[in-house]
Amino acid sequence: MTVRPTTPDPATGTTAGSARPPALPARWDSLVQDFLADRAALDRVIERFGTPLHLLFPQVFTDNLARLTEVLDAAAVGYRICYAHKVNRSATLVRTAAALRTSVDVASAGELESARQAGFTPDRIEVTGPKGEVFLRTLAGSGVTVNIDNQWELETLAGLARPTAPVPVLLRISGFPDSRPSRFGIPVDSVDRALDVLRASGDRLDFRGLAFHLDTGDIAERLRAAETCFGLLEQAYARDLLPSVLNIGGGLRQVFTADERRFDEYVHRLRDGLSGRGPRMSWGATTFGYQVDGTSVRGTPVFHKYANTVAAEEMLADLLAAPLEGHGGRGIGRVAADNLLEIWLEPGKALADLAGITLARVEFVKESADGSVLVHLDLSRDSVTPADQEVMADPLLLPRYPPAPATTPVGVYLAGRLCLERDLVTAHKIWLPWLPRPGDLVVFPNTAAYHSDLSAAAAAMHPPAHKVAIEWRDGTFRATPDAEFRPTPPGGEPLSPEDS
Repeated sequence: MTVRPTTPDPATGTTAGSARPPALPARWDSLVQDFLADRAALDRVIERFGTPLHLLFPQVFTDNLARLTEVLDAAAVGYRICYAHKVNRSATLVRTAAALRTSVDVASAGELESARQAGFTPDRIEVTGPKGEVFLRTLAGSGVTVNIDNQWELETLAGLARPTAPVPVLLRISGFPDSRPSRFGIPVDSVDRALDVLRASGDRLDFRGLAFHLDTGDIAERLRAAETCFGLLEQAYARDLLPSVLNIGGGLRQVFTADERRFDEYVHRLRDGLSGRGPRMSWGATTFGYQVDGTSVRGTPVFHKYANTVAAEEMLADLLAAPLEGHGGRGIGRVAADNLLEIWLEPGKALADLAGITLARVEFVKESADGSVLVHLDLSRDSVTPADQEVMADPLLLPRYPPAPATTPVGVYLAGRLCLERDLVTAHKIWLPWLPRPGDLVVFPNTAAYHSDLSAAAAAMHPPAHKVAIEWRDGTFRATPDAEFRPTPPGGEPLSPEDS
């Protein structure tokens, strides 16, 4: 296939040099950029491990944690950060979290064992999510804190626990005013019944406090949840219960885009293509969750999270300081401190933000019947994003052998390796600096949180992508297989999990 520089691009109607193509510039951590710029280091990793490949940068994770910690320290409130293990299965990140003396949020027996192997002691482990009787039997007497999801769970655990080993518990609350319905948590109107069980089971259940988790970045909604929980804690005090924790959950956002204006520009053109008012920039009948009716495009797209430009530490600072109407304008942090409550939070995405990338090789390039250019990769869509999402941050194209060719940007779709029509890595058109060639590398940004794990496919007996930790140490980039990774303290030797 050839691309003629004077040929108008069918998606933009422009010729080379007449206008820049649509783009979704990705945000990259500087350490990751330095690694990708060190072609010798990159080639060594690829030669050793092949592709596809998930690379994890524990030093970026460490920096993310430091920024959140700085906000909490400034708020002068007691706190506990529980790394949400579910965002990534890697040993690298959970061992790094353990070495940094955080706590951990696990949501399965497998994650619990992973946390233990990483070096977390029971007092630093919180178990969230729905739990069946078998799992509850494992938790009873284990010393970990159980974040209760529902009334059945609470009553079952009360029956399994023993006075010789009371189980620390939190109650997860849901059904807050003006919030969307949630399948998790005990409804606000049912908390009285749960508190009665806790009072009656005080010798077996150690009530630590309340928790909530909202799948939204809206501060007003979170403030309503906190205000409600502070009121419910008063009900607990009235029953002679002594809660000491308010867990405000996770949901701190990532920042994928490096250019808000260009992101908005791209989405505008994408919508115009869906409505027929401009060249189409989507594959087939894909609408990305929009409701398309003639020339009308409405609704919220599945990629809405990629538009966020507020860093996690900013969001946390704003949340802690925002005034609560029912508490004289004091913020969550101040009210918690005044009531001797510790703030717990469960960041996952925020800690893994920019801490991972995914590498793939170009297998071949073809043209479809409608003239679209398809670049086939050696990984599937499920290796870089949940199936119902769309990665709205441009990948980086690297030549198989430098230097990169000097040519015209070309609009393409990235296709996966599965024999399924749905296996398009990008259902939106992206523009690459040259027409990819077999062996060229495609680097996907910011894949450590959920993207590389949540729905990775093992279909067609393709082996899963390797995971490798990348560290900058002693003036060079060092690669370690994920299972063998041990955190390295500044100026020290790698820690074993037992040392964490």
